[in-house]
Amino acid sequence: MLEQIKVWDRELFVWLNGLGVDTYDGFWIFITKIESWLPLFAFFFFLLIRFYDWKKGLVLVGFVILTFATTLLLTELTKELVGRLRPNNAGHLAGVIRILQEPHGFSFFSGHASSSFAVTTIIFLYLRKLNKWIILAYLWPILFVLSRIYVGVHYPSDILVGALVGILIAVLFYRISKSILKRFETILAKTT
Repeated sequence: MLEQIKVWDRELFVWLNGLGVDTYDGFWIFITKIESWLPLFAFFFFLLIRFYDWKKGLVLVGFVILTFATTLLLTELTKELVGRLRPNNAGHLAGVIRILQEPHGFSFFSGHASSSFAVTTIIFLYLRKLNKWIILAYLWPILFVLSRIYVGVHYPSDILVGALVGILIAVLFYRISKSILKRFETILAKTT
């Protein structure tokens, strides 16, 4: 059964990657770079500080950064443990797929997927009751992960598992942060 899933995963990857059109290569290469999204991170941090007072907002920003760092650490440990080759490094796919990037690290699971879904989910959880439009923030990780297939460096299963891991880590850190914020508010109330 596992072998059949791997075959389907590979076939789906080849099909999705093959949908690429040279005209859009520049767009997808831009989308796949983390630096392209730094203004969005700054906007997320601005929203946290705007909708919460600055002290609470800074604590939440700290939790977003901690969520991001923890997700990346778990992702890298898993990649080393699993050791799955990226599609762009798999010899049997050479000449079959479009390759626009050539990283040499391992593939499973996608750090782009795990980190982008982790950050977006924790931001969404913090702001969902304060701004109904925050759901649109999920456009970022969706585009981000699709770019990883487009440029030829991740299988769909890398992305799916990465997204699920990122969401779970975000939910965990959200719950921890809510507990800590209650204590933080109690301490602030006593000092004022």
